[in-house]
Amino acid sequence: MKRAAGQDDSTIKLKRPLASVSARRRSSLVLWGWVAAGAVAGAGAAGWMVWPRAPVAAIASIPVVVDLPTAPRPKEFSIETASEAQIRGNVSTGLTIFRLAENTNVMVLDFSELREQGLMFNRLGAFAEKAGIPHDRVLTDGELEQAIRRGGDTPETYYYGHDYSASTVARFFAAADRDRIVLNQQEESLRRLMLQEGWFAEGKEAGLISVPRAGADARVTPDARATILHHELSHGEYFSNRAYAAYVHQFWVSVLTPKERDAMRRYLVAEDYDPNLEELIENEAQAYLIFTYNPLFFAPSMVGMTEARRVELRTIFLRAVPAPWIRESLPPQPAIARAAAH
Repeated sequence: MKRAAGQDDSTIKLKRPLASVSARRRSSLVLWGWVAAGAVAGAGAAGWMVWPRAPVAAIASIPVVVDLPTAPRPKEFSIETASEAQIRGNVSTGLTIFRLAENTNVMVLDFSELREQGLMFNRLGAFAEKAGIPHDRVLTDGELEQAIRRGGDTPETYYYGHDYSASTVARFFAAADRDRIVLNQQEESLRRLMLQEGWFAEGKEAGLISVPRAGADARVTPDARATILHHELSHGEYFSNRAYAAYVHQFWVSVLTPKERDAMRRYLVAEDYDPNLEELIENEAQAYLIFTYNPLFFAPSMVGMTEARRVELRTIFLRAVPAPWIRESLPPQPAIARAAAH
């Protein structure tokens, strides 16, 4: 989740050719027909259910070369296992690290300060998803500072929440080492955490997200923190659950109309996401449309959509989502409708 330059103070913008469909009704039936057939249970059985491509070819081409310790080392980082509700209610006084109880392949870094979150993740965020920034190398300190200022942001507001796959994190450090980029203390701490948890292993499927403490700045209210967390957790599921990522892809290409996809793409491009990263676009689209129900962050009117249509899309999406905890964690539809009306 990211903040776009020049945003209206009344809203909080959280930065972060496809198959054609002849009509909305037909697009809805495509996914529902698949759901009724029970294809979710065998995620690998359907031909379209293919793990998405790497976030971008330039990132995927970076070889991961890691000097692993030759002997076991004492664990530096303590990690708690906690539910979404427990994480939401946590009040960090520094950095608290969680494994999500509902999906232990999702790691949540809970920061007490936006500055510390930015120091650890802003450079990685630019590398992974920002438009107009190269994805085959890591920015220097000076380049990162220029990129943040160019967007009208500060290190604290460049992102309000972060989300990355294990493979993207590994390639970020590989690219930094290759080009001898000097990383800061917080980034090196992240490297040690990833080493401790085995995240540099080939084929590791996991999601890393971050959230700020309520009160980290005037905009991060308890409700805002809950919204950021829920939005980012949907990304964590996308990165760590192949069936879920494939489900999101099919939802994007078969349920949303071409007009709706174009509107979401324009919105995300305005939020400074790189439009060339197709998996990034569909991943962000599901997070905003399905999981970001606080109108201070996102409302369907921002993409020319009615609330009724968003409810319809959400209903279709949740019918057979291959991550039951996500379906159970969402407020009921009437609560979302009431929130959108205020």
